[in-house]
Amino acid sequence: MSKTQKIILAVAALVIIAMLIVAGVTGGAMSEVDCIDCHSTGLVEGEACETCGGSTQIRGNFWALVPPIIAIGLALITKEVYSSLFIGIVSGALLYTNFNPITTIDAVLTEALIPAVSDTAGIFIFLVELGILVAMINKAGGSEAFGKWAQTHIKTRVGAMLATFVLGVLIFVDDYFNCLTVGSVMRPVTDAHKISRAKLAYLIDATAAPICMIAPISSWAAAVAQYAEDGKGLELFISAIPFNFYSLLTFVFIIGLAVMGFDYGSMRIHEFNAVHNDDLYTSGERAESQAVVPSSKGKIIDLIFPIAVLIVVCVFALVYNGGILDGEDFITAFSNTDATVALPWGGMITLIIAMIYYAFRRSMTMKQMMEAIPSGFIAMVPAILILTFATALKNITSLMGAKYFVADLMNSAAAGLNLFLPAIIFLVSCVLAFATGTSWGTFGILIPIVTYMFEIGDPILIISMSACLAGAVCGDHCSPISDTTIMSSAGAECNHLNHVSTQMPYSITVAGISFVMFILAGFIQNAWICLPIGIVLTLATLFVIKMIVQKKEAAAK
Repeated sequence: MSKTQKIILAVAALVIIAMLIVAGVTGGAMSEVDCIDCHSTGLVEGEACETCGGSTQIRGNFWALVPPIIAIGLALITKEVYSSLFIGIVSGALLYTNFNPITTIDAVLTEALIPAVSDTAGIFIFLVELGILVAMINKAGGSEAFGKWAQTHIKTRVGAMLATFVLGVLIFVDDYFNCLTVGSVMRPVTDAHKISRAKLAYLIDATAAPICMIAPISSWAAAVAQYAEDGKGLELFISAIPFNFYSLLTFVFIIGLAVMGFDYGSMRIHEFNAVHNDDLYTSGERAESQAVVPSSKGKIIDLIFPIAVLIVVCVFALVYNGGILDGEDFITAFSNTDATVALPWGGMITLIIAMIYYAFRRSMTMKQMMEAIPSGFIAMVPAILILTFATALKNITSLMGAKYFVADLMNSAAAGLNLFLPAIIFLVSCVLAFATGTSWGTFGILIPIVTYMFEIGDPILIISMSACLAGAVCGDHCSPISDTTIMSSAGAECNHLNHVSTQMPYSITVAGISFVMFILAGFIQNAWICLPIGIVLTLATLFVIKMIVQKKEAAAK
């Protein structure tokens, strides 16, 4: 750590201690806001509100956002994510318990870490299953064979990046599934074309959540649909797609960036090292799986078949879990599904089929298949640890009433700013998703508020809904404690903080353009006019940035 970093860390530590002292002395972390569930009446359908217990007030204040800010700030300063997240959890527990040491320890364990493990156990299992499957594919020679095929058929870096983007768009059913599958398939291709792991992680992350957010048949559409009242959730979701500027313009940004052939920010350093120094990582630990000697019998089908089975079985598992065999239609089954149960179900079936397939092909022995189990588990340990700590931090933030504080801010901003509300909602959604690391939790908080603020049929309702969803994806992209960001790092086998720091300039660029578009949309209220303007603005922004980068390069020479 450099002297400058040590000074910054020392200042950050003093600021954190000062903030905790202020919170403890003033008791600000215990303050309350109006309950949004009963609209401060204390009653819901004639009965006492379960949220506030009929008191009309619920705990919620700015201090609820401090723990994730501490964790994110420390992670970016120290480049060490585990301790940063843990300090954030402990800070939140201290604020939550009003600095009682005994109940703080109790909160860290029983309210944060233990629920984090139990609530996400299904995703942990799916991660391990994917790790085992990847280890088996590598040992069977499927990845090596696919890499050789790709070298002859995908001949340029641009082609490799666009192929990664297209595969990400095609796998639109679930973001976790998207991140890990695209990463497993495309790593040999991007490695062969000297594309850094940070760039691969960005391509995965920038397609996973945005495509799920504009695909009517996806786990995200199902999640959004359940938050709107009167069964209008899916209809609102579909209506909001053309105004989802962040997701749509991110696709334009990716294509433009690949075709123009340049990078900026810290990503430029990573790409330079990958191309000129054969270093795909630049810095941080090498998260790559242990090198294996692949089978000499490996063929492309040894990769394609297991992945194809995984896709088919997981899609079936999602709708099966949602009740399609009980008579529900496909859309309803998707709305009712639980991905934390369905994806491990699909992963387990896929592993069994893959083992039978490799045994039949004689490309792996039973001993080698069993060796892949601990190997795959070890490869996913960093992602599981980060996901556990990040989820624990979200749990503490929820206990402190972050969503009620944000809801109170939103209600205060509504008066007199009707046409500017989509832009305001986008910003609030970005900040909330960034601080909490959850896009689902963000639109779960804001959608009921948005639908309450506007009448059905009001064009501003659709635009504000889009702003809410777009902001949730944007904040989720930028946040180092986001599960999708963590999954993207795992899928690309990239150092997590490298992924966060290289992706952030790109996400902020598209976020700035989207903010401008939501201001315009508040006045124009026509997606087919606004969207072309947004596309032109995105390409123009890329062109200007490229000129600036080229001028800096020329000056440096």
